[in-house]
Amino acid sequence: MLTARGPAAAVVLAVVLAGTSANSALANDDPGGGVVCPPREQDCDVTAQDPGQSGDNKPGGAGKPGSGGGGGKQVCAIDGKTVPCSTPELGTFDSADACYWMVKDPQPDAETARLATGVPDDWKPGDKGKFYNVTCPGEPLKGGLTYSATGPNAAAVDPAQLAQDAVEKMTLLGPEIGITPKPGGKGVVGMPVYLWDTKSAETYGPQSKSASAGAVTVVATAHVTKIVWTMGDGNTVTCATAGTPYKAAYGKQPSPDCGHRYEQPSSAQSSGKYHVAATSTWTIHWQGGGQTGQLTEIRNSAVDITVAEVQVLNN
Repeated sequence: MLTARGPAAAVVLAVVLAGTSANSALANDDPGGGVVCPPREQDCDVTAQDPGQSGDNKPGGAGKPGSGGGGGKQVCAIDGKTVPCSTPELGTFDSADACYWMVKDPQPDAETARLATGVPDDWKPGDKGKFYNVTCPGEPLKGGLTYSATGPNAAAVDPAQLAQDAVEKMTLLGPEIGITPKPGGKGVVGMPVYLWDTKSAETYGPQSKSASAGAVTVVATAHVTKIVWTMGDGNTVTCATAGTPYKAAYGKQPSPDCGHRYEQPSSAQSSGKYHVAATSTWTIHWQGGGQTGQLTEIRNSAVDITVAEVQVLNN
């Protein structure tokens, strides 16, 4: 039987526990890709999802970014099998050691830090470098708390991909439509129609999220740059603002920035109503890793309204 005493034993135990907990985290990863470890076994099955698909369809999420950015998708693999290049639970994949690196937050205290793998003998608090939780799928005795002056393989980090990861964390919705007449009410032909978005971070912005891989962090900020209203009568209205909510005090004054007038009643439509659709263009600026870029997302909302002629309303 092999035995270990003192600090060495503590290091071995820490590494084994780190590997065990990391594998548990992987086993609970979402079905889109990752590593599945059978209970009480050290061999893990690596699975991956097509990068062009989403593992689920959560309402309100960002979905796949529309365009922009540049820089192709990374391909990360273990023993020839594709794995995610980063996950929120494990951090970024380092192709040099086939392990995931996540910055430990908060950083360890001085006593714990000195037990980490790779820490220099003369290390002292405040020195350059960081401590990472390193997870090596299929190798539970490898990894654990690790010190590095440079972090994981920086060459494998694609800022454009991190920007897309940041966008995936956002909740970008279509406009919360405000309109006169209200759905369920009746408007009048020739009267001004006010159009607006009831602004929030989710429907208009600004909204910011970040994504990190090793020493690289990308921050993405999204806001709506225009809303195109399809009025259901063959006309469209493009607004560069969220629009002005209608107030009774405005009377018959037209909207100062986003409005319309119907010349015909909605009874001419097969449904008896005008179908009004609002399409938001989200513009997302990102920066990090010495690069900048722009992405675009499109979101939609719609309502149905009734517009009648004055004599019909008076009957």
